[in-house]
Amino acid sequence: MPPTKEVKCTDDDCFLDMFENHYTYDMPDDHGVSDLSCPVCGGTDCLEAIEL
Repeated sequence: MPPTKEVKCTDDDCFLDMFENHYTYDMPDDHGVSDLSCPVCGGTDCLEAIEL
């Protein structure tokens, strides 16, 4: 089963607390949170992975 990543936005002006990124195919090993952007504010440097 493809992985799921939980990500939170730390921008104080953004109302999004977290989102899940569901992968449906294999991703390169070097793909990470830094390759994503917040779906609400569009920020990239404000995202952090949530480790369970």
